[in-house]
Amino acid sequence: MRAFPPLSRRKPIPWALCPALLVCLLGCGSKVSTAGTYGGRRSHERSIEPAEPPREATADSTGRASAAVDGSEAAPMALAQTAQAEAIEACESAEVFLDEGELDDAIAALDRAYELMLNLPENGDPVAAQTKADIRRIVAEKLLDIYASQRTAAGEPRIEWDLEIQIVENDRVQQEIKSFQKAEGGFLIGAYRRSGRYRPMILAKLAEAGLPSQLSWLPLIESGFKVDAYSRAKALGMWQFILSTGRRYGLSRDAWIDERMDPERSTDAAIAYLSELHDLFGDWPQALAAYNCGEHRVLRLDRQEPGQDLDFWDLYEQLPRETRRYVPRFFATLAIIEDPGRFGIELPEPLEPLSDPMVVTTEKEFELKGIESRLGLPEGLLRRYNPELRRGITPKATYELKVPAERHASVRECLREMPVYTPPTPKFVTHRVRRGQNLSTIASIYGVGVNAIARANGIRNVNRIYPGRRIKIPVAAGYSPSFASQGVSADPVVHVVRRGDTLWDIAKRYGTSVNTIKRENRLSSSRITPGTKLRIVPGSRHGARVHTVRKGDTLGKIARKYGVDLGALMRANGLTSRSTIYPDQRIVVP
Repeated sequence: MRAFPPLSRRKPIPWALCPALLVCLLGCGSKVSTAGTYGGRRSHERSIEPAEPPREATADSTGRASAAVDGSEAAPMALAQTAQAEAIEACESAEVFLDEGELDDAIAALDRAYELMLNLPENGDPVAAQTKADIRRIVAEKLLDIYASQRTAAGEPRIEWDLEIQIVENDRVQQEIKSFQKAEGGFLIGAYRRSGRYRPMILAKLAEAGLPSQLSWLPLIESGFKVDAYSRAKALGMWQFILSTGRRYGLSRDAWIDERMDPERSTDAAIAYLSELHDLFGDWPQALAAYNCGEHRVLRLDRQEPGQDLDFWDLYEQLPRETRRYVPRFFATLAIIEDPGRFGIELPEPLEPLSDPMVVTTEKEFELKGIESRLGLPEGLLRRYNPELRRGITPKATYELKVPAERHASVRECLREMPVYTPPTPKFVTHRVRRGQNLSTIASIYGVGVNAIARANGIRNVNRIYPGRRIKIPVAAGYSPSFASQGVSADPVVHVVRRGDTLWDIAKRYGTSVNTIKRENRLSSSRITPGTKLRIVPGSRHGARVHTVRKGDTLGKIARKYGVDLGALMRANGLTSRSTIYPDQRIVVP
């Protein structure tokens, strides 16, 4: 590839529109959304809530908050800024190459921009996360345009769809089938039941687009056919779109509505995306891999072997672990659905689709629960018809509320008399900051968001809090004080209930009692279900071990010190591999 063109040939950048993300977007000739974007998808890179706040400093023993950036972090920050500047330069150069018809050079420049942004550290910074997500979107759009123009220039006909996806049953697919037969049997049964509510609509749209009907089962492995499914990678909805990819395919989001949760609109977006991917790769396994991990990553692997006709299995070992499972998992789903008896699986009767709705136009804030209560409708019925409403409240602007046809007149009459929704007055409790605490740990204690605490206390820099400071915590109206306000010295932890757990086992592990756990979590019985999150205040009985984090500690180091599994340590404390731990934080050792 030739060198980047000189500055005189690059398009001028309006530097006043910084931050760098806006510059990069403009340099790439793309539209800029001024709304706060974030995202990434497990698959497309992928939340209902805005991106995570910046990494927080912890309060030190002197009563001062640690600086958000100290001397040891200056060098990484400088490197990140350099990488961002180089990515901007690459975007500018790609635009010049595209104008000149130098497609190979444009691809190389975009590839460079993508690589730089992929390696840019986030450190919990929402701006960095937003930049990475949007640069990925820009690069993907440009690459799709380039490959489309190459096909057109060569006079190649549009690739005809494979009307049926050929099911592969190799060893990797068999492993996924075994998973559905055993550990994930419950997930499969539940997802299959929910599929009945949406598959007729999906099948009709696939047929209209000329795509294989088997793609109607893709939401099973994406979300289990849950319209509000939300992943750790910040993907949302039945088709698991991240925010930036959703916007790319016409799915809007604001304070009231997120169309990634709209079954019909998100299906339209998924069909458009899958169509482009099949056009790009020419076969469904590679297209599905790209749907999961991003088209750019698959394109890069393809370009490493120029002239070779590679398929998914040729790229298998070089793909991310999740994508290596994703395509075999889809084939396993198709095989089981085609002949469940062959695998000893009995599938239930699927749910019926919702009846065809009628629309009531609203222009004010009405709470769906309030409408249901006034009309004696089943709880959650209107939410099932309008899952895109983020808070279960209609927006101030014009909105088409979908309701069962037989209740259309009564809902319309109800809204004429119903007062508009007014949010409840928040209740506040006072928390005294202890040494080693930050807003994240405090927020987790009370089950509220970091931003909510910051707003309630006028905190502009969430990285700076001080021991001894008293802050107001906005809590639900029915909140009753527990460990936080009773002055219990041990920091609470979150325990995620696993299959086989009992309250007695959990109490023994944390050195507390069954009654204490039930009281703190308002449990009326000792029955618990897998996935339930319990707040636990560790005690000192029964030999429970609590490690106080010291400077230089890592979760891996703590796990090795006590001879416990790292995964078990993280689960016991409600942590993930991306969690940050702080000096003086108390870690329960299971």
